Amino acid sequence: MGRPGGWWGRKSTPAKVETYTRWSFHFVCLSEMAAIGLPAFGQVGGRLALALSLPVIAHAALGLVVVSRSLDWTRGRRPQPLRLLWTHGALTAALAVAALAVAEHGPPGDGVDTVAGSVFGGVLCFGAGIVTLGVRDRRRVLAVVGGFVTGAFLVLLLLGAPALTALGTSAITLAGAGFLAFTAVFSVWLLNAVFALDEARETRARLAVAEERLRFGRDLHDVMGRNLAVIALKSELAVQLARRGRPEAVEQMIEVQRIAQESQREVRDVVRGYREIDLEAELSGARGVLRAAGIDCEVSGETGGLPGEVQSALGWVVREATTNVLRHGDAKKCTVSVRMPEGRVVLTVQNDGVAAPSGASGAAGPAGVGGSGLAGLRERLSAVGGTLTAGGVGKGAFRLVAEVPLSSAEATLEVAS
Repeated sequence: MGRPGGWWGRKSTPAKVETYTRWSFHFVCLSEMAAIGLPAFGQVGGRLALALSLPVIAHAALGLVVVSRSLDWTRGRRPQPLRLLWTHGALTAALAVAALAVAEHGPPGDGVDTVAGSVFGGVLCFGAGIVTLGVRDRRRVLAVVGGFVTGAFLVLLLLGAPALTALGTSAITLAGAGFLAFTAVFSVWLLNAVFALDEARETRARLAVAEERLRFGRDLHDVMGRNLAVIALKSELAVQLARRGRPEAVEQMIEVQRIAQESQREVRDVVRGYREIDLEAELSGARGVLRAAGIDCEVSGETGGLPGEVQSALGWVVREATTNVLRHGDAKKCTVSVRMPEGRVVLTVQNDGVAAPSGASGAAGPAGVGGSGLAGLRERLSAVGGTLTAGGVGKGAFRLVAEVPLSSAEATLEVAS
């Protein structure tokens, strides 16, 4: 059984913002029932209260559907719900006119006028606010609000209301409808902005990977391009000399062999340089990348005096851990520390915002469980006698600890040399 709130923790930040937006507007629709429909039973008779409240409840229920479909359209999952928008608008207008008719021709009493006035103004305000969720252009939003307010003013005048009363009621309607419309427009803008920022972060990560691949490709091209051209020319020359029976062909092939061996060594140097990482540079880069992504990152500890192989292995740990913090979970804070207690170096990376237990790519998961990311790190650390542990700690936190005995690392270096 998952822990309480686990379904919320599994959501990404954009998904959380979308869920919050949906709940907010669903609550707006429910508040229409509570603020307009239900109070009618305490102010007018049972039948009249039922006749006034049921249409309001139906109007709010239709608003729930309009909210859901409009937000789906905003995220590109559905076509624009034009029929629903027109239906909701028509029902809003019909309820407003019906409320005025009840106020004019219904049973006498202040309670009836109060309830009818609440229904009239309420459905117009809520109706205009909900409909604006389904339109995107600013001028159309203004047209929706202006249309409802103008219609209210004209209907009041046609039913014989004084001009000042009609103007005041229209102003109140404009204030309520304008506030809800502004809230709808701002909420949709914020939702789209959050999704755009999340996509930009993913794009930035992909570009970083592509740039590194291009750099590696350029290095290989610089190393191999010239040598391969020389090998091709000397091989062609050796062929021509061999056809003529000249002994110089052997010398040319020996030179080809020497260049090929040199190229092989240079390629190994390029790959070694690509694999070897400076720990201090990786720590600085991780701090910059995480802070740029809005994650508070604290780095502590000294890296001076560590052997190159140890720095390279721990640098890969920092790089992989940083990638996982960016790609998995919803971290707000990350701490990286390097300690060197009694002949060993311990690197600890801990972040919050962990979703559900998972072993994907070495992301948040139980200790000892991980994908190819953690497996690759363990292989790199084992080459210098190091170990790696990873798992959840506390509530919604994940810790990765890499430990390398400096004596084992130095012995490994001596054997390798």
